[in-house]
Amino acid sequence: MYRKILLAADGSAHSLRAADQAIIVSKGNKEAMIVVLYVVDTDTLKDDVMRYREKEAIAEHRLKKLAAIEEKVQEAGVDYEIKIIHGEPGPAIVDYANDNKCDVVFIGSRGLNTFQEFILGSVSHKVAKRANCPVMIVK
Repeated sequence: MYRKILLAADGSAHSLRAADQAIIVSKGNKEAMIVVLYVVDTDTLKDDVMRYREKEAIAEHRLKKLAAIEEKVQEAGVDYEIKIIHGEPGPAIVDYANDNKCDVVFIGSRGLNTFQEFILGSVSHKVAKRANCPVMIVK
């Protein structure tokens, strides 16, 4: 059974579907914990600062992106925590999963930044190649 479940989330429809699958896997397992991980990359950071300016407003905006996921997890009665970190999404997710000995990673097949994905390659593909645990890529 999976105990430490990492859910890479950006608020996209694919990350919502990944959340559904993480919840299914964790339900009925009282030892399961879902870590909802949101990675702030350089472009997102710049955009957030220009748009919201104040730290509190920026933090609130980021949490709003995860609100639907948080609601799903709460309704399912699964233990969870939200982590917001900075970095390039693929490597940051891999580092978090490996450093924290996660049992499994759930990630959407596509995120919000489709242009970056087209140029640099899929974040989910990078995670699947480098994580030390199973990775569930959800369409």
